[in-house]
Amino acid sequence: MTFEIDCLVGNDALEIKWKDATTDGDHITKEHTRIQVIANAGYTPIRVMFYYPNRQQAMRIQQTLETLYQGIGGHYYYGDSAWTYVQERTGVNLKDILVQIANERVPNDAQA
Repeated sequence: MTFEIDCLVGNDALEIKWKDATTDGDHITKEHTRIQVIANAGYTPIRVMFYYPNRQQAMRIQQTLETLYQGIGGHYYYGDSAWTYVQERTGVNLKDILVQIANERVPNDAQA
C-alpha cells in the first residue's frame, strides 16, 4: 500500500490539514492503516489540523484519530495547538501572518 506524506522533516511525517470533514468510519480505517505504515517505516506520524470540525460525527472521528496517533507514538495537533506547533517548530507565527494578509485585503470601510 502506498501513502503520500505532506511534509517529511527528519523522521517526522506530517499530515497537514486546514480542516477535515471526516465523513465516515472508513476514514478512520484508512487513517489508521496510513499511520501504522508510516510508523512501521520508522517515521513519527504527526497530524496538524488548523481548524477542528463542528459536526458531532466529525468531532467523534477526530477524537478517535487523536487516540490512534497517540497510541502509535505519534502526535496530533488541532486548533490553537496546531498554530502553536507550527510557530514552535519553525519560529514563524503563521496565524498572525494570515490574519494580517486577510486584514489587508478587507476594504478600509469594511474594517470599521
